[in-house]
Amino acid sequence: MREALGHPWIGGTVGIVLLIVVWTIATSLLDSTSFPTPAAVASSVVRDGWGFYWTNLSASLSRAGQGYLWGNLIALFIAGSVLVLPRLEELVTQLGVISNCLPIIAVGPIIMAIFGGTASAVFLAALLVFFTTLVGSLLGMKAATPTALDLVRAYGGGRWTQIRKVRLMAAVPAIVTALQIAIPGALLGAIVGEYLGGIDQGIGVALNAAQRQIMPDRVWALSIIAGLISLAGYGLVALIGRLLTPWAKEVRA
Repeated sequence: MREALGHPWIGGTVGIVLLIVVWTIATSLLDSTSFPTPAAVASSVVRDGWGFYWTNLSASLSRAGQGYLWGNLIALFIAGSVLVLPRLEELVTQLGVISNCLPIIAVGPIIMAIFGGTASAVFLAALLVFFTTLVGSLLGMKAATPTALDLVRAYGGGRWTQIRKVRLMAAVPAIVTALQIAIPGALLGAIVGEYLGGIDQGIGVALNAAQRQIMPDRVWALSIIAGLISLAGYGLVALIGRLLTPWAKEVRA
C-alpha cells in the first residue's frame, strides 16, 4: 500500500481528491458568496462554454510561449558565454539577481507605455523565465566532476572537448529542471501583463472583467484552469527531460 501511494501519479490523484474534499467542507462552513463550491465552479465552466475559455486561453498561451522562448534563449546564451569565458560568471550572476529583484508590477507599465500591451505581457513572461533558467544552467554547468574532466585531459582533450563531452552533458539535467520550473513563471508573467491593460483577450483580461462584474465562480474557474495548464506544461517538460536524459535518473539513484 505504501509503495502504491509513493507513485507520483497516485499520490497526486489522492492529493487532488483530498483538496476537493477540504474545499467542499470549507465552503459549507464559511457559506460565503465569494467562496464558491467545486460544483459551482464546474457549472460556471460549463455555462461559459468552450469558446470563451479557448479564446482567452489561446491568447495567454501564445504570449506565455513567446516569453518562454525568448527568456530561455537569452538565459541559455548568457550561461553559455560563462562556460566559454568563466570570468563573466560574477557579472552574469549579478545580472540574474537584478532581473529577479525587479518588481514586475512596476516594470510592466513602463514596458506597456513604450511597446504596448502585448509586448508587456511577453516581456514579463520572459523576465520571470530568465532568472530561473539562468541559475539552473549555471549550476548545471558546474555539475561536471573533476574526475571526468581529468579523464578527458589525460586522453589529450582540450578545453573545448571538455565542454562538449563533459560539461554540456552534465548540465542538461539541471537545464531541463530549470525549463520545468520556468513554465508556471511564463504563464504568470503573461497573465500579469494582461492585467495591466491594452489587451483585448487573455486569462488576465477575463479575470479582471470577472472581478469587476463580481463573478467569483468564473474567477475561480479561470485560476484553476490556468494552474492546471501550468501543471500540464511542467509534466510535459519533465517527460521530455526523462527521454532526453535517461542517465540523470541513474545519477540521482
